[in-house]
Amino acid sequence: MQRLRALLCVIPLLAVSCQGVHTLKDPVLSLRTKGGSELGVSTEYGIVFLGHTASAGPVEVTAWFGDGPDIEKTVIEPIGNGLFTAETEIDLSQVPMTFDQPQPGAELLVIGRRNGVLWNATVKVQQDGHVTGIITTIPKELRDAEDQIGAGVYLVPDGDERERKLVGLVSGRVRIESSGAEYLTVVGPTELWRLVSHRREPHDKKRWVYRDDIL
Repeated sequence: MQRLRALLCVIPLLAVSCQGVHTLKDPVLSLRTKGGSELGVSTEYGIVFLGHTASAGPVEVTAWFGDGPDIEKTVIEPIGNGLFTAETEIDLSQVPMTFDQPQPGAELLVIGRRNGVLWNATVKVQQDGHVTGIITTIPKELRDAEDQIGAGVYLVPDGDERERKLVGLVSGRVRIESSGAEYLTVVGPTELWRLVSHRREPHDKKRWVYRDDIL
């Protein structure tokens, strides 16, 4: 009986340990192509990025797990309107998406990665009659940072980052000559829906490869 009680005590601890490993994963991806480096995001509908450095050919996708980075070699797939995807052999951490258009004044969270280290910044949605689409304030992390194109932009319900949902990708900056105003530009829900329509049916999808080096 004592041995049985000991085993029962160990099982919950193991469950907590496994949950901890999974929370160490994140959906921010670094992508290296023949043209350079950019960022992407692993979503519930697959990887999405902007093809800022290449729109076709091979791509190295670096994902981070509890024990460090993993590099997967694959190929770029266009999904239309300046968006691209790629398929890896391993299952990646995923973030849910939202197709609610953020309104002027709303605060959004931008998450990127530089030299393997995550960074985040809060931005506010702006409105300017000279610009269509989503524009926001520019955080210091995204001034003169071409390798951060494709950083994820998230809605954070009630300020709980665990519940964040991808609403767009950083696409660049725009400057209004008449006013001197400068904004961050974001590819948002009106484009990201293409990833959903591109998603393959289950019988077409590859089976995930589970490897000992990936937790």
